Amino acid sequence: MDALTKVTSKSMTCNRAAILFLAVALILTAFQYAALLPAWLYRVPETMIPPFAAWLDVVFNFVKDDLGLLKLTRFLTGGLENVLDTTGNIFYGKRRWPNLGPMPWSAVAGVAAVIGYYLGGWRLALLAGGTFVWTALIGQWKIAMETMSVLVVAAPLAFSIGLSFGIAAWKYEWVNKAIKPVLSVLQTLPFFTYLLPAVIFFKVGPTAGAVATIVYAIPPMILMTTLGLQKVSLEVVEAGKMAGCSRFQMLRHVYIPSARGDILVGVNQVIMLCLAMVVLTAFIGMPGLGAKLLAMMGSFKLGRSFEIGITIVLLAVTLDRMSKAWAIKQPVHFEKGASWLSRHKTLVSAFCIFVGFTLLSKAVPIAGALERGQDFSQGKELDSLIKGFLAFDGVQNVTYGIRYVLNVWVLNPFRDFMLSIPTPAMIMIVVAFAIWLGGRRQGIIAAIFFSLIALSGWWDRSIITLYSVLAAVSIAMFIGIPLGIWASKSDKWSRRILIACDTAQTFPSFIYLIPAIMLFGITATAVVGSILIFAMVPLTRYTIEGLRTVPPEMTEAADMAGATRMQKLVNVQLPLALPTMAVGFNQAIMFAFFMVIIAAFIGTQDLGQELQRTLAGTDLGKNFVLGICVSLMALTFDVVIMKWATDKKQALGLP
Repeated sequence: MDALTKVTSKSMTCNRAAILFLAVALILTAFQYAALLPAWLYRVPETMIPPFAAWLDVVFNFVKDDLGLLKLTRFLTGGLENVLDTTGNIFYGKRRWPNLGPMPWSAVAGVAAVIGYYLGGWRLALLAGGTFVWTALIGQWKIAMETMSVLVVAAPLAFSIGLSFGIAAWKYEWVNKAIKPVLSVLQTLPFFTYLLPAVIFFKVGPTAGAVATIVYAIPPMILMTTLGLQKVSLEVVEAGKMAGCSRFQMLRHVYIPSARGDILVGVNQVIMLCLAMVVLTAFIGMPGLGAKLLAMMGSFKLGRSFEIGITIVLLAVTLDRMSKAWAIKQPVHFEKGASWLSRHKTLVSAFCIFVGFTLLSKAVPIAGALERGQDFSQGKELDSLIKGFLAFDGVQNVTYGIRYVLNVWVLNPFRDFMLSIPTPAMIMIVVAFAIWLGGRRQGIIAAIFFSLIALSGWWDRSIITLYSVLAAVSIAMFIGIPLGIWASKSDKWSRRILIACDTAQTFPSFIYLIPAIMLFGITATAVVGSILIFAMVPLTRYTIEGLRTVPPEMTEAADMAGATRMQKLVNVQLPLALPTMAVGFNQAIMFAFFMVIIAAFIGTQDLGQELQRTLAGTDLGKNFVLGICVSLMALTFDVVIMKWATDKKQALGLP
């Protein structure tokens, strides 16, 4: 009873503090609207803003020049360039050693189908083989192989580095404590922040793109490796010790095989993040699908953009399904004395098919590569079709109406209102929100993080970024949560919607710009539209999962009490599902912060636009300051919402 009283008293104190902060914020805002607030209380004076960018530039220049990091990275560039040249020659015929390529498209499609069949049966075989057949027939084989030639280098390196750090973090607590905050920041940094350092240290082109991709994909591999090794049961460990295993043998034959499932989930995430980043590194000269898509979208050739988008989506879905199938597939054990051929049937089949199609391509050149004019691309026709569709009066009226209502009545007033709030008042509002949901510690974190943003000199740009995120997630909630509630009532629709969510999450984020630009042009509505599509997926998914995991005895008790379906939903199911739904809301915000930076391509006035500008120069300090501003906002939401979800679960007695 004393503990309950203590918790209640603490909660009341936090609520009172939150109300006090809100009241002061309202007073400051009212004074601003009445033109009574001093200028130094409205925004931090420029004279008080520390030169963070200049300080960071000094540090970077010291590390780069005085410590010789630039020379080291340029030395490493040579080795990585050689590897990329080799894969480039094999995949698309780049004129480099070993002068073996390019591989025939038919051979690659055949091998992909064999691997797909081994991992997941005929359906996965058709998906894998069909993806590469589509890529060749649509005339995008070379640019797709330019992307794949970097992916096959970046993904294994990210896996190896992530696995090594994950093992170190599991084995040594000090490594785990040191690496966790770094991973939290890395996972919330906008992708532009990865690109400029890669360009400075590794030069523009595939090498810089590969390095940025590797660094971007490492964090989930570290986290999943650490998680998997921590979950290994004591019984398995004891059995290994009783068998006399050395420390290395314990790791090699006990821990890693037991953590195989989690490690392979990490591999899946590495592959998907690598594909997403390889597309985005088009901004720093990476050739391939991303560069072509960027060029087509820049010239507003929507039909060709659509075709390239389909190719990227098919590759993403194929790699996702194959890596997931690998994660759940159990190792096959053979009887002692089984022949090498019987143990490696898939490898032999893949080799035979590859050789067969390679020989066929010598006799039938079209099986090796499609020349210009031989493909089935309908890009020009799709351009005309899309432009014709968008020119219909009915379509124009609908899109113009949506654009007008959102821009004039929702987005612009919301943006102007947020910008009109004095900096101290906005910080107090965020702190009040953090204290109310998370408690005193979360309030202190929020105060520190947003105060640093205020001192960065990029407050207005940060607020515009925040406005885009909040607007998009709010609209996504009105669509995603009702959709999740409706789908949760049926096993069939739950399964279908979750499959759709899985598929949508595999799409590289750049893809979401295409429908937004097609429908709404270069406007704020297009920016918010591209973000809300991306953010809606976790809201829908976690609403379904939260409602379908409500303990049956709770719903049965409501039925016995005579509750209607609506009463049961509002009073029983939703309250119990809220902690899970909060995780979805948190993910939606993280996705939105990621996507809002990409939406700078449409044309924004936020941090994303400034980050994009830094790529044209070598202003690494400014690049990092802008990236940290985005990261601090995202981390504030993450810390507060996840604390609330954890506390709510404990209060409800949920696992």
